[in-house]
Amino acid sequence: MSTTNLNRLKVVLVEQNKTGKWLAEQLGMSTCSVSKWCQNTVQPDLQTHDKISRLWDLDIKYLLVSNKKLIYEY
Repeated sequence: MSTTNLNRLKVVLVEQNKTGKWLAEQLGMSTCSVSKWCQNTVQPDLQTHDKISRLWDLDIKYLLVSNKKLIYEY
């Protein structure tokens, strides 16, 4: 299992001043699931990412870590 960080849920929870327990309650899921997402040991599916992004009124891309390097042209 890869330890690559694929989502930013832990960061967004802190930014939103919310807990994993709060998110789990909003989604009707277990706190254990949310904890695993925040630790990046398991990833939520895209439908769940969509629910989370709508809950916080965020672009879904903000919740995900890009797999592409940004290239800036000057």
